[in-house]
Amino acid sequence: QVQLVESGGGLVQAGGSLRLSCAASGGAFSTYAMGWFRQAPGKEREFVAAISRSGGRTNYADSVKGRFTISRDNAKNTVYLQMNELRPEDTAVYYCAAVPRPRYTGPVFASNEYDYWGQGTQVTVSS
Repeated sequence: QVQLVESGGGLVQAGGSLRLSCAASGGAFSTYAMGWFRQAPGKEREFVAAISRSGGRTNYADSVKGRFTISRDNAKNTVYLQMNELRPEDTAVYYCAAVPRPRYTGPVFASNEYDYWGQGTQVTVSS
């Protein structure tokens, strides 16, 4: 059973930066594809970014492309989301997710493909 714990959320002004971290335990982290999703009040959860198990391939939602960067450190069992040029519309609860993909080398985009989820961390961007 994989457990995921997010951290790094908070309140920031528009144009600012935050780095989210997601620490994983209980599984073979290097075999998991990882992703970040977010859910704003009254809205459905949406894809933000995904990274392959090796870290060599990434994918981003159009709304964050060029501003957010997903990365991972398999030695530390941690995935990160560096968020720059934050906007009020980025306000949401951010969740990391994991799915075992020992034979697949790409990122995973669809939320319904993920098996494990963290509890979420709040990001609030003030205008």
